[in-house]
This record gives sequence, C-alpha cells and structure tokens, in this order.
Amino acid sequence: MNTIKLLATAGIVLAPACAAGQALPLWEAGVFGGTAVTPSYPGSNERSTRTLALPFLIYRGEVLRADRSGVGARLLNTDQVELDVGFALSLPARSSEVPARRGMPDLGSLVEFGPRVKIKLFDPSPNSRVRLELPLRAVIEARGGLRRQGATFEPRLAYALADPQGRWHMETYASAVLGNATINDYFYGVGQAYATPQRPAYAARSGLMLTRLGLGGSYLLHRDWRAFAFLRYDNYAGAANRDSPLLRQHSGTSAGIGLMWTWRRSGQAARSGEE
Repeated sequence: MNTIKLLATAGIVLAPACAAGQALPLWEAGVFGGTAVTPSYPGSNERSTRTLALPFLIYRGEVLRADRSGVGARLLNTDQVELDVGFALSLPARSSEVPARRGMPDLGSLVEFGPRVKIKLFDPSPNSRVRLELPLRAVIEARGGLRRQGATFEPRLAYALADPQGRWHMETYASAVLGNATINDYFYGVGQAYATPQRPAYAARSGLMLTRLGLGGSYLLHRDWRAFAFLRYDNYAGAANRDSPLLRQHSGTSAGIGLMWTWRRSGQAARSGEE
C-alpha cells in the first residue's frame, strides 16, 4: 500500500503477460526494470521516485500461479468464479525523508497475504472481460523481524482488454481500500511519544483508507521485449482518518513505466492460455 506495490517476493517478480486465448508457455523468466513516482505513503504530500531492476518469473501452473494478477495457489477455477491465495509486497519509506513523519519509526516493507475471490461478471467482447475481485489480506511488516500490522479488504471492479495476437493488454479498475484499526494506526496514528505542537497525538480507527482508480497496460515491442506503464489516482476525501495529522492531502497520483526482457521461456504450453 505504501510506495510501489511490486507484486513480488522471494526473488519472484511479476510482470505483464500475454493476451488471453494464446498458447502461453508454462513459465517465462527474465529481467524487468522501471521507474515509478508515488506518494511516500497513502495520504502523504511527499513523493518518492524509485528505479528498480529485478528478475521476474511467470509460472502458469494449474494450482501454483505467478502471473500479472499475483503469486499464490489457485484453489478453485470455474468459468465464473476463481478462488486463490496469494501475497504481495510493498516497499518501505524512511521517516527521515518525510517531514510529516520526522522523528517517528520508519515504515517497513509490507507483505500482504490472504484469499481472493474473482467473479467474472460478463464479457463485453471475445477479447474483453469485466470482473469483481474481493481480496482479504493480512498485512505483515518486515523490519527487524516480522510483525502483524492488521488487515485490508479491497473490493475491485476491473475491465480488461487484450489484443488477440498478444501484442498489447490493458486493464482499468475502480476499488476501495478498507483497513482495520491496526493498519490505519500504522499509517495515521501518532503516539504520545511522537507528538509535537505541529503533530498532535492521534489514535486511528478502522474504516475506509482510500478510493482508487487505476489504468495499466503493456505492449509487445519484440518477441522478447515488452513495455509497460501504469497510472493510479487515490482519493482520501472520505477516509475514516481524515483528521490525522499524517494524512496531508485529499488525493494523490502514482505513475510508472518500464521494460521487461524475457530471457528464457518453457517449450511446454500451460494447460490453459487464460491468465
């Protein structure tokens, strides 16, 4: 949730994949690099620019999956409903680089883990799909050990469109992120020990964290090279902790671009070409 959501862990990095309907390889491996500009944390008026180059692995097994939608185990897959268990990783933010948090503990890397239901609502065309996603995630902070930092729920309505030849893929979505008191306090709470005249003590409560609109996509430049980009708008006007001294703006945007190079791919096709 803070900084760049990588959808990555343990050296497995997700990247855009080919269009539905193709005979996709069982696995692909390579390197992707990109630059993203995001708020330092949700609601921050400071921005962070990150440039990364990381290895990626896409795996399209019947149960174990590592594709553009997440890393995890697919427990149920029908024409209408899919249930999986997956996880994602967010990058940290140093409080010394964010004036609103100066003197407070850093925000560590966050691992989000839990079940997700995906419901296909309808297909406007043979190459497009509208679906509802319902992910419930426990949030664990990795900073000097592992600590539970609450849970989030992000219902999402998504529309995906792909070129039948696999040259491009795009997706747009609208979602709302809700958090329990623990994760809201992690971002927006101010303990007495960290209170100042400009930053009064504040105890966060559970509820809406933000609403979000997103757009992302990829384009095949060459058989082994794919460009990708995303744009995201977050709105905090209705947030449950709008009064927190750490929630500094009513809205924020994030954007990123990058390139993905496929080094090796499996000669064996996945059982199904659908991501």
